[in-house]
Amino acid sequence: MDRISFHEQISRNKIKSFLLLASILIVLILLGFFIGKVVGPDYFFIIMIISIIFSVFYIWFGYYNSHKIALASVNAKPASYSEYPMYNQVIESLCIASGIPKPKLYVMHENHINAFASGRDPENAVICVTTGCLEKLDKHELEGVLAHELSHVANYDIRFMTLTAVLVGMITIISEIFLRSIFWKSLDNDNKKNQSIIIIIGIILAIIAPIITSLVQLSISRKREYTADASAVKFIRSPTGLKNALKKIQKEHPLKNSEEKHHYNKALAPLFISDPFKRKISELFATHPSIEKRIEILEKM
Repeated sequence: MDRISFHEQISRNKIKSFLLLASILIVLILLGFFIGKVVGPDYFFIIMIISIIFSVFYIWFGYYNSHKIALASVNAKPASYSEYPMYNQVIESLCIASGIPKPKLYVMHENHINAFASGRDPENAVICVTTGCLEKLDKHELEGVLAHELSHVANYDIRFMTLTAVLVGMITIISEIFLRSIFWKSLDNDNKKNQSIIIIIGIILAIIAPIITSLVQLSISRKREYTADASAVKFIRSPTGLKNALKKIQKEHPLKNSEEKHHYNKALAPLFISDPFKRKISELFATHPSIEKRIEILEKM
C-alpha cells in the first residue's frame, strides 16, 4: 500500500482550494466582460456595486457572528473544566502542539457523535462537541476529532469559506440583476444584429455561472475537510484516533425523525465533522467527502 504524507496531503488540498477559488474569480471576470459588452461598462459598474454591497453586508454579519449563531442554533452550553476535564485537557494539549490559543469549549446535548468549530480567527474560535462524542469515544478518538476541528481554526477555514461565499454571492446577484434587466433593456436594430451572439453568451453564462460556482464552493468545502484530517494527523502524529472515530460515526444510523433533525440548522451542517443529516447524495453536491474515502486516506498515512 502506497503511503501518503500528511504534509503532501495538506499542501495538495490547499493548492486545490486556491485553484478552485481562482476559478470562481475567472467566472466572475468572464461574467463581467460579457455583461459589460451587452449593457455597457457604466451599467455593469452599477450592478457590480449593488452586488458587492448586498453580498459583503450579508456575509459580513454572518462572519463576525458565525460562532454565536452556530452555538445558539444547537443550544450549546459552555463546557466547564470541572464538568468536562478530559475535553478541556485534550484541547489544551492540542493547542500547545498547534501553537494557537485555546478556543472556548461548548457541548450540545445530542446522542450522535459529531463536533464543529467556528469563529473568524483563532482568537475568536469556539469548538462544540455532542454529548455522544464525549460518551462514545475513547480519549485517543476524541483527540482525533478535536484535532480535526482545531485544524479548521488553525487553517482559517471560516475566513476562507467566507471569502468564497462573498464571491459566489456576488456572481448570483450580478446574474440575477442582469437577467431581469436584459428583458426590458431596449436595443436598436443595429445593436441587436451586432450583439446577438454576445447577448446569448451573456444570458447562458448568467444562468450557469451561479450553478457552477456553487458546485465549486462545495468542492472547496470538501478539500478543506481533507486538509483538516491531514492537519489533525500532523498535530497528534497519528491517524488512528481520527480514523477510529470516523468508523464509529460511519456505523451510526441516520437521523430518523424530524424531532432529532430540529437540533440542527441545515445551513450549519457544513461546519460539522460529518454531515449530521447523513444525506445519500452524490459527492458533487455534498459539503463533505465520503467517510469511506476519508478513512481510506487516513489508513495510508
